[in-house]
Amino acid sequence: MVPIYKVNQIRQLESEANATGMSYATMMENAGKLLAQRIQATLSHKTDGRVTFLIGGGNNGGDGLVAARLVANTGATVRCYLLKARSDADPLIIAARTANITIALAEHDRDGRVLRNMVASADVIVDALFGIGVRLPLEPDAARLLRLTNQALNQDSHREFNPLGLTNPALPQRSQVTQPYVIAVDCPSGLNCDTGEIDPNTLAADETVTFIGAKPGLLQFPGADNVGRLHIADIGLPPNLPTQTATTPTLIDADWIRMRLPSRRLDANKGSFGKVLIAAGSEHYIGAAGLAGKAAAVSGSGLVTVASQKFVIQALAGNLLEITWIPLDESHMFSQELKGRDALLLGPGWGQSTATRTLLIETLSYVRESQPALPVILDADALNLLAQSVNWPQLLPPHCILTPHPGEMARLTGRSISDIQSNRWALAQEKAAEWGCVILLKGAHTVITASDGQLAVLPFKNPVLATAGSGDVLAGIMVSLLGQGMSPFESAAAAGYLHGLTGETIAAKLPGKRGSSAMDILAALPESFSQLAIGQAEAPE
Repeated sequence: MVPIYKVNQIRQLESEANATGMSYATMMENAGKLLAQRIQATLSHKTDGRVTFLIGGGNNGGDGLVAARLVANTGATVRCYLLKARSDADPLIIAARTANITIALAEHDRDGRVLRNMVASADVIVDALFGIGVRLPLEPDAARLLRLTNQALNQDSHREFNPLGLTNPALPQRSQVTQPYVIAVDCPSGLNCDTGEIDPNTLAADETVTFIGAKPGLLQFPGADNVGRLHIADIGLPPNLPTQTATTPTLIDADWIRMRLPSRRLDANKGSFGKVLIAAGSEHYIGAAGLAGKAAAVSGSGLVTVASQKFVIQALAGNLLEITWIPLDESHMFSQELKGRDALLLGPGWGQSTATRTLLIETLSYVRESQPALPVILDADALNLLAQSVNWPQLLPPHCILTPHPGEMARLTGRSISDIQSNRWALAQEKAAEWGCVILLKGAHTVITASDGQLAVLPFKNPVLATAGSGDVLAGIMVSLLGQGMSPFESAAAAGYLHGLTGETIAAKLPGKRGSSAMDILAALPESFSQLAIGQAEAPE
């Protein structure tokens, strides 16, 4: 996992590194090299790339000047636009001039004409104004620079010449406007790295290269909407600095997931990979049972059983031959079916009838008394039914997983959705401890918390997953991993990661972020497992 540090922690880490002998100048040089690599990768398809750096007066501007020098040495055309003049004796300025970099000052550009030209004619804009050191609201000069930059991006981008002026009204036309690609250094200027608050003039980035670790504001809205693709750059700080050993929130990455996913032994049988039971589906939500069941099967469960009403089974069974079924009678009782199961999922597409509420309460009572305790996921209508019950946290079995979206979390807590969204991390952490469970709070940059205080965030924000049935697929992945022996926290984190990675795979094929459904998520899920390289069987021990 990648640590998530607040601004004061980053500054403390830099101070600790400096005290060990790694100078601030070395840190800046390392940061500039990594930034330059990203810029060069962006320009790799061009032979005459043009890069404009927006340079602030602090260390963020210093990172930018180091990268500007390195990029200029590759043959690209580099221009630097300085918010404030830096000393002529500044070695970074001397090096930039030696590299024949054009340098312009904001104070000499009263009408903004130079800035507009530098922005509009660039292939890449590098935002090295403030980074983590920003204070909101921005000073007038800084706000003006960003405002002019945004205007230039919106009005004066490259336009491709159409010599014949022909348009076919029956066919979508390729865009004739080419926007410069914006790379933010550490943090988009105008974004508070601790809170995610933004100045109205914030420059939205296509990608952000941030150093040492992730920052909370890069992962919380509205700031996260301006980050683009996030890269974490390791500038080589010494290991085991005091602040590094402190407990912090973490950003989940592929390596952490890969190391924890269950192995697939060559001598395995279906009993080796878990027997899961899913109680799902109702008259108005028939598909939920099929989506969750299929997702569990695709995610590697040895045996998937779905308990639902007879008409749900009749509608689905012919197309889901690998799943076994338990028809629920009018009393909806199925406690005897829980024996021998490795994990249980309750709620997708359940509806909120009196009979279903009774089923939920009696099933949870059985699970609380069972030894060993059966791992349980409460999803969708199971959460809505809980919220209708007095003192509902007392009904929860130990270490269960709750998977609310913001509306469901609002019902469980009695708070507004806006309050949930503005306090996602703190509220999820507080309630996981209070309720004694794992919480996966859905949304862009999904949050996973545990009763012991763990807090992890997923790196994905993708509207492709915002579609009916998507949550049912997520729940199916999760119960499968839980049944294969992963802990509740790891199951929630891994399922969320795989779900988000699948969204990225789909989005790459859909530039408009439209045209996908939950069935597409299911179809692309095996590719996500393959990307994490867990498909290879392992030799028996």
